[in-house]
Amino acid sequence: MPLLDVRDLVVEFPTRHGTLTAVDSVSFTVDKGERLGIVGESGAGKSVAAFAILNLLSRPGRIGGGSITFEGRDLTKLNRQQMRSVRGNRISMIFQDPMMTLNPVLTIGTQMVETLKAHRDISDAEAKRIAIARLGEVKIPSPENRMASYPHELSGGMRQRVVIAIALLTEPALIIADEPTTALDVTIQAEIMSLMLALCKTHGVGLILITHDLAVVSQVTQRVVVLYAGRVVETGQTARVVHDPVHPYTRGLLAALPGEGTPGARLNQIRGGMPSLNAIPEGCAFHPRCDFVQDRCRAAVPPLDDFDGHRVRCVRADDLIAGAAA
Repeated sequence: MPLLDVRDLVVEFPTRHGTLTAVDSVSFTVDKGERLGIVGESGAGKSVAAFAILNLLSRPGRIGGGSITFEGRDLTKLNRQQMRSVRGNRISMIFQDPMMTLNPVLTIGTQMVETLKAHRDISDAEAKRIAIARLGEVKIPSPENRMASYPHELSGGMRQRVVIAIALLTEPALIIADEPTTALDVTIQAEIMSLMLALCKTHGVGLILITHDLAVVSQVTQRVVVLYAGRVVETGQTARVVHDPVHPYTRGLLAALPGEGTPGARLNQIRGGMPSLNAIPEGCAFHPRCDFVQDRCRAAVPPLDDFDGHRVRCVRADDLIAGAAA
């Protein structure tokens, strides 16, 4: 049984003009200790899917269908108190901006001790000992002294290390990291991702990494899910998806990486933009931006076909795999 099994998840936002579907029948699994990447542009539905797992959807957002089974329990059926025993305890989340996560008026130590005591019946002294140990694990120098620091006294990279330490406090089975390095410079990004990878391996923690950067995904994850307009368009082993992408959208994301362009030339880009939720095209949602579009692409939503464990939602998948598409 997978650690996490998301099946046919639908997330909706009712509005006065009708119900908008942000996540449309998305399915994926995460095994114990496995690292899964969820990739796509802004508006693809990555973060909404993650928030649905932890029941953190902002109103009027709601789960409109499907199931989210974690450690044998369907999280969509838990009440608020039962969900508190999972959120921040068995499943931790790391958000984009640590300054939005950390309380600016409380010391790092106070926040870490309070987090532990909210989920465990332990003394202040034991909670402090665990907190200092976790700060040391994330390579924060002089962790005993940093316990007395306030968030604004730390650099962006140090704040994100603190957030990672907090995520590990309760020894969770799964961590969801929502673009955890977006606000950091490139060298610090690499350090943070390397640290997260090492910690997940050391603790045997499952990881869902949400990002728009396939280069990061290729270095950290074992499997990847590519989302477009709320639907899965390609999924499989990370190495296979990155080295042999099939869906035109995945190909476009990879071609847009800086290393794929000609030095001195403009970067490659996918023409157009992600459709808004109230204007998702009929058929394949990607067809207005696709270089391989045919009339049948506009007719109906393609199925997610399986090619020996590599699943692709494209009516021209066979042609693209064979290199015969034009």
